[in-house]
Amino acid sequence: MKRHCLALDLVDDQKLIEEYERYHLNVWPEIKQSISEAGILEMEIYRVANRLFMVMETNNDFSFEKKAEMDANNLKVAEWEQLMWKYQQALPIAKPGEKWLLMQNIFKLIA
Repeated sequence: MKRHCLALDLVDDQKLIEEYERYHLNVWPEIKQSISEAGILEMEIYRVANRLFMVMETNNDFSFEKKAEMDANNLKVAEWEQLMWKYQQALPIAKPGEKWLLMQNIFKLIA
């Protein structure tokens, strides 16, 4: 199993942030299915102010390239992603079209 941590910002508007959170209380079943089919075993999203932090636990065969290819061929995922752009804004260091950015692990404590 592998862990991936990613970051993204939301538009800094409380009403939009509340809408975004409501969508995530009832994520469309097709989105959950696409996540599972890509090899993502667990996914959590945390928020502080307008910053989001995602933790994904994946199987060893997971790849972001494969997930992107699967998403590009799924109309419901494309619809979801287009809807989410209303609420999301790329981090300042993101390339055009990039959303979630992979974070680098800089510390790990093993007790």
